[in-house]
Amino acid sequence: MSSATFSAQKDARVPTEPTVPSESSPKAPLVEENTPLVEEMGEGLFFACHSKAMREIRCMVDLIAQTNLPVLILGETGAGKEVMVRLIHHLSLRRNRPFLKVNCAALPSELLESELFGYEAGAFTGATRPTAGKFEACHKGTLLLDEIAEMPPGPQAKLLQVLQDGEYCRLGSSKPIRVDVRVLAATNVDIVRAIKTKRFREDLYYRLNAFSIQVPPLRDRIEDIPVLLQHFIRTQSRHLGCESLPVSADLLKACLRYSWPGNARELENFVKRYLIVRDERKAVVQLLPETHRGNSHAETSTSTFSMKATDLKSLVRGLKQQAERQAIIGALELASGNRKDAARILNISSRALIYKMREYGIDGAKANYPMALSA
Repeated sequence: MSSATFSAQKDARVPTEPTVPSESSPKAPLVEENTPLVEEMGEGLFFACHSKAMREIRCMVDLIAQTNLPVLILGETGAGKEVMVRLIHHLSLRRNRPFLKVNCAALPSELLESELFGYEAGAFTGATRPTAGKFEACHKGTLLLDEIAEMPPGPQAKLLQVLQDGEYCRLGSSKPIRVDVRVLAATNVDIVRAIKTKRFREDLYYRLNAFSIQVPPLRDRIEDIPVLLQHFIRTQSRHLGCESLPVSADLLKACLRYSWPGNARELENFVKRYLIVRDERKAVVQLLPETHRGNSHAETSTSTFSMKATDLKSLVRGLKQQAERQAIIGALELASGNRKDAARILNISSRALIYKMREYGIDGAKANYPMALSA
């Protein structure tokens, strides 16, 4: 199994009508493994991939979508957790029913509880009339609980009751309300650690974790970068009202070497800047400090400059030299050791590049630099 992992709990129960797949359910597109997959879901949302890990997730989503079980989606910020949620809803028999989202980290406990479960008039100061919560508004539909690991303890207990029994009471009322809502939850937090530190209920975790999907970070599925890059350029050029731009070999190589700590969201923002500035050289240079995937920060921290400097001017000069050295090494690697191409990437003369290489003791032999990834 790839870095995309799935798990099922037999005791997870949601009191809803059984869902039976129908011929009208959207089907997974039949695409060869060597062909990129791009699916539009409406409202500007899409699912795009080329990697084996994401294709496996896509196949599992087909199965998950036809059930009413809760799903817990894990992954780093910007990796595409909400895209997975919307894909599950889009492929489900609830796709024509309401889809609502609540950010559990954005509201304090009392406000979050009233937002989810509603309240009666007089339940608290300012509650002048009965108000339905998201669960009532989402009856027969799908509810996304984003940042679920940040939910305060109070609402956690009430959510557990809904998942167990399918009913709850509004704030200020003792009358049970029965609902049929499919709950999907997402978090970028280590939820196991949150359980150990008593910030998240273990019993709630097992209720939500009927299925789990681990969305891999973009740096672990670089095969997806070209298809995402092309798709973002196409969609964002329409959104920004500007002409599309080509993806050159240099730009693609820089994108493939960059670690993308912000994942697909960072890639999308990079494309927006590229389309607005319309300068490929600046776009490539922008990615140079992070050309080493995964361990770029560790490598930078062990470079030539010592943080023991106490003089401010020495500190600034040392940081400048460190940045210059890393940029030159990155440009040489991007150009497979070709000094002329590296100088062009850095927008300096070949003579200036050679001078800087001597100054920083950088070996310019082509053999010391790996061949760039082909476009």
